Amino acid sequence: MARTDVGFGTPFDAQIQFLKNKLNLPTATWQDIENAAHDRAFVVAGAAKADLLTDLHKAMNDAATSGSGLNAFGKSFADVVKTNGWTGWTGEGTASGEAWRTKVIYQTNMATSYAAGRYQQLMEPEFLKLRPLWRYIHSDGAINPRLKHLAWHGLTLPYDHPFWQTHFPPCGWGCQCRVTAVSAKEGAASANAGLSDPPKGWDVVDPATGAP
Repeated sequence: MARTDVGFGTPFDAQIQFLKNKLNLPTATWQDIENAAHDRAFVVAGAAKADLLTDLHKAMNDAATSGSGLNAFGKSFADVVKTNGWTGWTGEGTASGEAWRTKVIYQTNMATSYAAGRYQQLMEPEFLKLRPLWRYIHSDGAINPRLKHLAWHGLTLPYDHPFWQTHFPPCGWGCQCRVTAVSAKEGAASANAGLSDPPKGWDVVDPATGAP
């Protein structure tokens, strides 16, 4: 049975494969691609040249495969930028700006690919027989927690509940929440604690964005 207790420093096949399978998509700004399109495309805002994007994608894949961490990726990022002569990107010119930019690229790609890999693991039929319910876990490490995410902490629902189609974390930029699978017995305990129903209005669609 596949492991589901991994962290950024622990590479695992499902996560790595998801990241590798992304198609490079040149963009001018972060607004050029939104929502579910990120599931299929590898994007670095402002990286419009194919060779540059290919090298950045490789650097990200290498970081995920080796589990070498943010600092190592930062060095690879600097090498790629220099080799491709990329200038004018947000964060360029100061140590703090460059550190911020590499952190955004690294954490965004690692968080989303880990979530996708974890989802694949949790959906394995053998695993679902043992743990057919999923529990939303808010990160204790969030410095400025989103109140909605905090309110979902402990919410335990069947794996096929529609809630997970739109609320499987990460839910938004910088979200550090996660999902853990639990048994039917654990799910019953959550139900007794009033944690088996999503909050009222969770599926209402915002007419301005088309999203819940």
